[in-house]
Order: sequence, then structure tokens, then C-alpha cells
Amino acid sequence: MTDVKRDFRALHEGDGAFVIPNPWDTGSARILAAMGFPALATTSAGMAFSLGIPEGKVAPEQILEHCRMIVAATPLPVSADLEKGFGDSPQSVADTIRRAAETGLAGGSIEDHTGQADDPIYDFSLAVERIAAAVEASRAVEGGFVLTARCENLLWGRDDLDDTIRRLQAFEAAGADVLYAPGLPDLETVRTVCTAVGKPVNVVMGLPGATFSVAELAEAGVKRISVGASLARRAYGILIESAREISGEGTFGYSKKAMGFAEIESHFTG
Repeated sequence: MTDVKRDFRALHEGDGAFVIPNPWDTGSARILAAMGFPALATTSAGMAFSLGIPEGKVAPEQILEHCRMIVAATPLPVSADLEKGFGDSPQSVADTIRRAAETGLAGGSIEDHTGQADDPIYDFSLAVERIAAAVEASRAVEGGFVLTARCENLLWGRDDLDDTIRRLQAFEAAGADVLYAPGLPDLETVRTVCTAVGKPVNVVMGLPGATFSVAELAEAGVKRISVGASLARRAYGILIESAREISGEGTFGYSKKAMGFAEIESHFTG
């Protein structure tokens, strides 16, 4: 196992919780690395925004090229948001893991969202089969690959915590290394999920609604905290707000809050 991949797995085995932020290009990755974070994760939405494409519409080759770019940007381990994989079948998910691992990733996530608004969540049996195939492929990766299994119920109007836990438990039994159910609404629910499974749990902060501190999440049993597309949404939101001022009011007041060259470039040295 390479040092980077060993370090990434070890982060999930240490005390407390760690934050794995989500850059969307080389510059944001290098800034976050310079800020001292121990690992990085891609963001499917942030990647899509940077390409001027709606989320979920990025071609597999573009996703893999993006993964290569983020991996190459810093020495840190990187875990990728691989969405549902590059197809619906277990075989397609296994192929996704193999191809993703070739980019140098230390890990990646597979979700049970179908990509179809009218039928958003895979049938339970198929969802588990897909994760089992991903596990088999990840264990064959030279140097190791940390597989995160995601249950997307809460993001798609299926507010069924029992089913969410049932799926996470099944993903754990299938061999997933990390479990993740984005959209957990409060600390008590977070604690319930963490107690119900035996593998490390990832929780995302930055979605609409309540946010909690690293200390609060660690106390609830969380091991890994990501921020999804929230940094990218914040950055693009400021860009849009500034452009609206220029086009709508003909003023440039936004520039008074712009960070100086020296401070930005200080994160690109060393």
C-alpha cells in the first residue's frame, strides 16, 4: 500500500473526526492543501460548475480527467465523488472503481441515486449488489482503495430513516469502508446513524439547514466531515453577485472585498 493510500485509510482509524474539504480545480486544491487539511475529496457539482455543465451531465472521461487533475495538484490523498458510477449494473460500478483507481485516487464514493427524478433510488437488492461489486473491485486495487457507500434517500424526498439505516447496514455487510447518508437533519439523527453501524461515517456540512461544529459531530460519532459543493457554491455565488452589481448598477463595490494577490499566492508556494 502506498504511503498516501495508507495515510488516507489511517485517517479513518484515528481518534476524533477529520475534515476532508472538496476543491473543484487545481487552485482550490492547492489552497486547501496549504491550509493544512489532511486529505481532499472531489465534488461532482463543483466539477460540473467549473465546466459550465449541470450536475450529473458530465461524461465519464471528463470525470476521470478531473480526478487526475485533483490528484496531481497536491501530495494529499484524494477521494472522488463518483456519483452512481458510469452505469446502473453492478458490473458498470466495478468498472468505474477500476478506472477511477487508475487515476491515482485513494478512494471514492458510489451512491444509490439512479439519476432519474421520477424513480430516484435504486431498488434495495440492486443497490446492495452494486456496492458489493464496488467492494470486490476496490479490494483488487493495488495499493488499496477506500470505498464509501452512499444512501441518497434524504436528498430525494425519501425521509425514511429506518430504510436509510437498513441500506447503510447492508452496504457495511457488503464490505464498504465508509458509510454516508447526506442530509441528516440534526445531531440526534447523526448519532443514531453512527450508533447503528460499525464502520466510519461521513457527514456533509454546507447543505441548506443546520450546521454543526467538528467537535459536535465528533461527539456524535462522526469520523469524516466533507463539505460537498458548498465551497464551490460560495465562490460561484460571490462571482454572480459581483457580476450582477456590475451589469445592474454599473458599480464595482465588490472589489473592496477582493483578496489581494499576495495573500492568495502565498498558498501556492512551498
